[in-house]
Amino acid sequence: MGLQPLEFSDCYLDSPWFRERIRAHEAELERTNKFIKELIKDGKNLIAATKSLSAAQRKFAHSLRDFKFEFIGDAETDDERCIDASLREFSNFLKNLEEQREIMALSVTETLIKPLEKFRKEQLGAVKEEKKKFDKETEKNYSLIDKHLNLSAKKKDSHLQEADLQVEQARQHFYELSLEYVCKLQEIQERKKFEFVEPMLSFFQGMFTFYHQGHELSKDFNHYKMELQINIQNTRNRFEGTRSEVEELMNKIRQNPKDHKRASQFTAEGYLYIQEKRPAPFGSSWVKHYCMYRKAAKKFNMIPFEHRSGGKLGDGEAFFLKECTKRHTDSIDRRFCFDIEAADRPGVSLTVQAFSEEERKQWLEALGGKEALFQSFNKAILPRPEGGAQLDKMGFTILRKCISAVETRGINDQGLYRVVGVSSKVQRLLSMLMDVKTCSELDLENSVDWEVKTITSALKQYLRSLPEPLMTFELHGDFIVPAKSGSPESRVNAIHFLVHKLPEKNKEMLDILVKHLTNVSNHSKQNLMTVANLGVVFGPTLMRPQEETVAAIMDLKFQNIVVEILIENHEKIFRTSPDATFPEPTCLSPSPPNAPPRQSKRQGQRTRRPVAVYNLCLELEDGDSPSPLKEVTPTSSQDSLSSTSPVTSVAHAHGPSGPDLNHLLADVGSCGDWASTAPNQTRPSMVQWLNLQTPSAPSANPAVSPPSPGSSPFALSPAASLADKLPECVISRKARAVYPCEAEHSSELSFEIGAIFEDVQTSREPGWLEGTLNGKRGLIPQNYVKLL
Repeated sequence: MGLQPLEFSDCYLDSPWFRERIRAHEAELERTNKFIKELIKDGKNLIAATKSLSAAQRKFAHSLRDFKFEFIGDAETDDERCIDASLREFSNFLKNLEEQREIMALSVTETLIKPLEKFRKEQLGAVKEEKKKFDKETEKNYSLIDKHLNLSAKKKDSHLQEADLQVEQARQHFYELSLEYVCKLQEIQERKKFEFVEPMLSFFQGMFTFYHQGHELSKDFNHYKMELQINIQNTRNRFEGTRSEVEELMNKIRQNPKDHKRASQFTAEGYLYIQEKRPAPFGSSWVKHYCMYRKAAKKFNMIPFEHRSGGKLGDGEAFFLKECTKRHTDSIDRRFCFDIEAADRPGVSLTVQAFSEEERKQWLEALGGKEALFQSFNKAILPRPEGGAQLDKMGFTILRKCISAVETRGINDQGLYRVVGVSSKVQRLLSMLMDVKTCSELDLENSVDWEVKTITSALKQYLRSLPEPLMTFELHGDFIVPAKSGSPESRVNAIHFLVHKLPEKNKEMLDILVKHLTNVSNHSKQNLMTVANLGVVFGPTLMRPQEETVAAIMDLKFQNIVVEILIENHEKIFRTSPDATFPEPTCLSPSPPNAPPRQSKRQGQRTRRPVAVYNLCLELEDGDSPSPLKEVTPTSSQDSLSSTSPVTSVAHAHGPSGPDLNHLLADVGSCGDWASTAPNQTRPSMVQWLNLQTPSAPSANPAVSPPSPGSSPFALSPAASLADKLPECVISRKARAVYPCEAEHSSELSFEIGAIFEDVQTSREPGWLEGTLNGKRGLIPQNYVKLL
């Protein structure tokens, strides 16, 4: 049962039971007061803990933002770039979340702590004051009554009447105070229900808002999270393929290290101990040096280096070799020694010691000593042993026969080309295919003796057995470059151009094979072989580096991208001719496109524009590993590097094609500074050519120093012969923005994608245009717009 009501009529009786009921009400209010006091204390602790959590989260986000992955090689895939950017995305997510938490912490103070403190002070505090008055009046009233009743009846009537009146007034005052106190007690008991609970409701509403905001942030983040999962899976799959190749190379080198020495600019190089002579009492010492010798220049370099002292590198020396002589053990108490005499240091002779007799013979051969080993010291690139496979009529027959059998019998087989056949059966089938007599008798389309996986493995083995990969050693580096940089369209254009530089037989066989792989990828819902998976299988098969090194293996992922582009753009690449106006790529440069420099001296740097991220979805592992086929999820099997339908990451964007060649030539010719230097330009690099076709999210950086004399923002070899002939003119036309830009100076324009500029003209600042947008005229980064 709850508290009994306090009747106003009982204030006049003031019975013991009435007093018990008052004490019960007072005890309940005291309990409420203590509870609210503790709650306020806990609320403040909650705010402090929330702030501590927020500070820890912000510090965690700050640590994520500041870290950057390093990569092996000279470029990253789009997936790796997305993974690199993910830490910043995580940091931004936490930052946004903590901003909402900060709002919640402030709301706790305003909506819970302050109202409760006010209720406790104004309401419960007021009741305490009323209780003090009530107790005081009770004491006063009953003391007066006791005193009054002790008056002698013999007192004068006037005195007794005056005393009666005084007692009556005191009693009336007590009754009024009692009524007010009883009313206040009951009022506060009812008021506390909403005065206390309403702030609690506001507090929870603030919490719900925070969690709702977190839910909204999570929903916004979900798309990016799904794409990142694909990027991670793609990178993991590439890692598995790369790891197996690295381990294979490591085992080859472990078994025969002499046959896998890398190409070097030096005729001979390695460690030698050099004898350093000291004054007679101290004898001599032997110091380890790393020595390098160029036979053509007869130059000998040596640098002291001691591994045991933490790899400390000393000061190097160089001299020109005069002659080299072997030292016999009867003339020195050490083995494997020989003397070197310097041509530019008369009378100076060095005694050196090799690690073994074999190494001494190699050094003597390289240095022109008397005992020479008839074997090259530096075996740079060893020719691969030629098998029976050749790019001839028989090879085309093998290819067509295998493809016809696969498309007839196994186009829907899961893991087609991914699942490998038994090695002995594969070798037997390939031997039969390469024999003219048995090849004509083989009916792979109707024979049950040969499994589809045996046929596909034989086809891959034939392609690997060719003396030179189908896409040639010569163009290997040129094919890799587009996969490392540029926009999707420029990548396709570059590979289109390079395919038509292949020898005719190579191009014809590549056409037949890629057409077949396109058909295989069209059945990926059944066979699970997406374009990306086929890229993993056929990248190392069609593109093989001439020299087996770890650096070459790190480029496997880019070989896969090239094969993907071939499959996705088969019709364009093999059925149309490349644009004859495209400059021929001649050098490799994987660096991203440069922003137009400003010649002004003001400081600051424009933020880099977002780059497009194209996902390469690999559900399966490397093509020839015997591991079982993996399950494939729809999210990781639908896309690869495509120029037509790329999967782009949240907060990443890509633009349409940039200005065409004629526009760029006109722009170059319109600026006197460029035109005067253009004739001195060298042939453009592959990446400059890619950037010419389509700008890949350029960055406008006003802090970059102006171009040096003799350089140009666009190294166009066709323009080199035209720019000096074109008159200085002024372009005046419209342009459309293909990237958003935020001005960092009053002379620049801010704009969004799709903005149309009027009266666009060239600026005296290279790489910048002048135009009018919404009535305001200013500078525009040239590689942010497309001329109309």
